[in-house]
Amino acid sequence: MTQSGTRVVAVDDYEPWRRFVSRTLQERPELQLIAEAADGLEAVQLARQLQPDLILLDIGLPTLSGIEAARRIRETSPKSRILFVSENRSRDIAEEALSTGAGGYVVKSVAASELLPAVEAILQGKQFVSAGLTGPAFPGAEDEHTANHPRRDNVIELIPQRNDAIPRHHEVGFYSDDRSLLNDLTQFIGAALQAGNAVIVVATESHRDSLLRRLRARGLDINTAIEQGRYIAVNAADTLSMYMVNGMPDPARFMEAFTNLILTVQKTVKAEHPRVAVCGERVHLLWEQGNAEAAIQIEKLCNQLTRLYDVDIFCGYSLGSVPCRMDSHLFQRICAQHSAVHVP
Repeated sequence: MTQSGTRVVAVDDYEPWRRFVSRTLQERPELQLIAEAADGLEAVQLARQLQPDLILLDIGLPTLSGIEAARRIRETSPKSRILFVSENRSRDIAEEALSTGAGGYVVKSVAASELLPAVEAILQGKQFVSAGLTGPAFPGAEDEHTANHPRRDNVIELIPQRNDAIPRHHEVGFYSDDRSLLNDLTQFIGAALQAGNAVIVVATESHRDSLLRRLRARGLDINTAIEQGRYIAVNAADTLSMYMVNGMPDPARFMEAFTNLILTVQKTVKAEHPRVAVCGERVHLLWEQGNAEAAIQIEKLCNQLTRLYDVDIFCGYSLGSVPCRMDSHLFQRICAQHSAVHVP
């Protein structure tokens, strides 16, 4: 167990992510978040002043990168343990981060399930590396992780690999306003269309119209894509009605509805290995209605789709449009069903 009164500093330039870290640490009363920083230089200064027991450190920080900050922290606060928490999955980057003397590396998209176990391991003097990064590059970390933190089903689900080594993509984004949500959806859709792939958009009418304007503004020939059948946009509420039964998704109806859509648009792709991008906000509508459990069940069904078909899925939650806040437990459960989490 972790020692009582462990003093923690969280360093990340995205304030909502620091809020998530704070809520997560509150689950363990012995973990005391004593300060936060938004850039690498501030992290070094806080470490020198406070001499904390543990520093949770992002890599992509302004002013000074997390890796360089860690090197300086080791000099000014040598007793502080460091845990990197980053969305960067590069093993080279992780190796460089760990070479600073840090005790571990957690990928943000699995932080909901791995952050507290990682903190506990590091405070015990062990090393912890996210399951998605373990392997030949981290033989010692893999042994430690496997021995002390057996891989759970939800952790494995976040990093599956197809037989052809193409990763399954089921990503989620949490946004404070519609503009940020639409920006990321536009980028996701545009990248798929530019690659010659097909797109299925499940959104409200206003968002479907906004996406069309944004895609055209980017110079995409969206009219041709629609004529070819490579771009299909459907109403989120109507789609939900196709497979919701007594407030919960019926798995058979869900799979039938999306299988038909996926196979229909997949036929329009001329590439040798056609892929289909699916994005929208049907899960957001359920959460907005107060039916979070149904939203999570749909996220699980989406994972099944990624195992059956060559699809990339992006789910968006517009937090600014809902008066009530998403609590920490729900946030963690949603994150645990995705391969990546975006909190821009």
